[in-house]
Amino acid sequence: MSKRILVIDDELDIREVVCLSLEEFGGWQTDSAGSGQAGVAKATAAAWDAILLDVSMPDMDGFAVFAQLQAHAQARAIPVILLTAKVLTSDRDRFAALGVAGIIAKPFNPVTVWQQVAQILDWAT
Repeated sequence: MSKRILVIDDELDIREVVCLSLEEFGGWQTDSAGSGQAGVAKATAAAWDAILLDVSMPDMDGFAVFAQLQAHAQARAIPVILLTAKVLTSDRDRFAALGVAGIIAKPFNPVTVWQQVAQILDWAT
């Protein structure tokens, strides 16, 4: 059965590139949300195998989204991978302390981002 991945990012271009890579190369099903609020709504309304979450978004950043996901019993078990341009050691430590599954640094290679997801989640490719 195909994996289902939700991509939450305020940049349409990023959402489209990530979803295309995950679908075309990974063979997975995707959906996306353009805001933290929409992302939380989608994440809690259906079953997901993983969530790719942008850290820097207006209104509700990735940390606030992650906190809301952790407050929902159904969403708490979904592995979250952060998409971020913040790759300083202090930022990575903060992300690791949250208990996220992993981090993918922006800019990323659109052809191989699906492999990064598979590696972080230990999914066979």
